[in-house]
Amino acid sequence: MIWLTWRQHRAQILVTAGFLAVLGLLLLGSAVEAKLYVAEHAPPSCPAGTAYCGDLDVAVALGERYDAVYSLFGWMPLVLPALIGAFWGAPLLGREYERGTHRLAWTQAMPVRRWLAVKLAVLGGAVVAGGLALSAMVSLWRPVFRDGIDSTFGNIGVFNMVGVAPAAWWLFAFALGTAAGTLFRRTLPAMALTVAGVAVAMFTLVTLSDHYAEPARTVLTGTVVFDEPDARLVGATWLDPAGREVADPPSSVCPRRVDAGRSSRNAEAWQACLFGKGYRYAVSYHPPSRFWRFQWTEAAILTLAAAALGGLAVRRTLRRRA
Repeated sequence: MIWLTWRQHRAQILVTAGFLAVLGLLLLGSAVEAKLYVAEHAPPSCPAGTAYCGDLDVAVALGERYDAVYSLFGWMPLVLPALIGAFWGAPLLGREYERGTHRLAWTQAMPVRRWLAVKLAVLGGAVVAGGLALSAMVSLWRPVFRDGIDSTFGNIGVFNMVGVAPAAWWLFAFALGTAAGTLFRRTLPAMALTVAGVAVAMFTLVTLSDHYAEPARTVLTGTVVFDEPDARLVGATWLDPAGREVADPPSSVCPRRVDAGRSSRNAEAWQACLFGKGYRYAVSYHPPSRFWRFQWTEAAILTLAAAALGGLAVRRTLRRRA
């Protein structure tokens, strides 16, 4: 049965493996070239092995140089799970129903339960392995561009490409596609539902992820800049001299001017005025130390959802068979 699964799904497996290999070469090539670029343009006082030494110009130049790579990277957290669900999950049962081959496959000596168990276990395991391989490649590539793109924890897109999150998202998308195939019994509608479902799920979890833990809070005086680049910001508000939260300080306290070409300077003057009148700036955030807590929380949610969808697919298949 494992050999049959390979024969039937080798196209998806080989294409995905080839894509990961090409992506790995792209990331490796950009990382090596970026290291050479940084070594050539870094300040003379930069110690060996240190990428940026706080040199903003080098970081900005690196970002501009690899803008295409960043753009590709930015779409991967959404696109890759959607593709896995559409091309791995949706055809698994949807194509069997669509072509009528289930009548032959499920009337042989192989029980339907075993057929489903082997298919889901082998392909689900391959999907998880692919997600972990992607995570490993991105984790090795990321440090070279640490100052060129946003933080690992604070940026949701980067967060969903490292750790165990890619494997969980790929498994969820695969299970969603499989369930969609049993719902429509046709491949294309199942693919469409899978892509939409992955997009909705990702938007939902991005919205809910701030609630995985109680946010920490810090109160700033004299500045509105929160100096923790890898933190995940939840919200910010002003506090009046009595400690009460105010969405927008009254204009009677400090008039705010916005002039073309001088908006930044006027904003700084307005903020300095507020601090001088006793106002403070409160920031709610999740510290980077919660990275793995958030990773395992999101992975648990997605894994439970994948188990539920897989169970639904099995139940619908066995009911139709009966």
